[in-house]
Amino acid sequence: MNAHPALKWLVPLIFSLALVAALAGIWPGEGQPYPLTSFRGEQVTINARGLYYWDTVSSAAQMQANDLVTLVLGLPLLAVSYWLTWKGSLRGRLLLAGTLGFCLYTYASMCFGTAYNPFFLVYVSLFSSSLYAFILSMMSFDLRTLPAHFSERLPRRGIAALLFFAAAFLSFAWLGRILPTVFGDAAPALENTTSMFIQAMDLGLIVPLCVLSGILLLRRNAWGYLLSSVGLMKFLTLGTAVGLMGLNMARLGAPVSMVELGIFPSLALINVIMTIILLKNISAHTNQGIAS
Repeated sequence: MNAHPALKWLVPLIFSLALVAALAGIWPGEGQPYPLTSFRGEQVTINARGLYYWDTVSSAAQMQANDLVTLVLGLPLLAVSYWLTWKGSLRGRLLLAGTLGFCLYTYASMCFGTAYNPFFLVYVSLFSSSLYAFILSMMSFDLRTLPAHFSERLPRRGIAALLFFAAAFLSFAWLGRILPTVFGDAAPALENTTSMFIQAMDLGLIVPLCVLSGILLLRRNAWGYLLSSVGLMKFLTLGTAVGLMGLNMARLGAPVSMVELGIFPSLALINVIMTIILLKNISAHTNQGIAS
């Protein structure tokens, strides 16, 4: 199948909006953070500057780190994969699907987790356009022929093991914060949010994606090849983003888990290696044209 023509304008739209949103997020602002007691009685520090004025110092540090990853990694990957896709490259189409998955996750979290600011409709537009672009990208693959494009030398067990580890790590990390509050009166650290939206997305979407794609890849199922490619791209960007988030939080004096700070960048590095190996084990170009 051919890449959907709608991607010709959806991807540039996503690129443009994400560029503006990320630059606005890291743009320095004047102000002095101040302490506040949340409605749950939690002591937090409001950022009080820049686009993320009403977010806490910790949340703003994480979002600005994610903005930086979007600028230096996400958008270049989006541009390169878009160009390769319209050159007829299967590698490009797989990279594009994975990068659109990153954009979808990022701006879904911005819609639901960022304190309201003037860029709310930009986040909604990015969430919506990334969602439909991701769906169209995934639908464009011919699952009947996709496995034949992958070499027999592809380390399927290694990739599956990495995906299983990522799923297990996220499950233990997030359930370790949640379960103690289920059987007691204490609430997890929520700062100025009302619920654990990142944990909901990871446990509800990312963990099942990793487990399912690993199983299907071991079975040489076409969906396994496709979903594992998306999963590798997701953890490449996620690990990089969380690593920078932790460093930025530590720089600003916000509490950060040293275990998570170490494991997420390690996951990112391993995913870089695995992604390169995966791309090297794909036939260079498809013989299909691109729909006009």
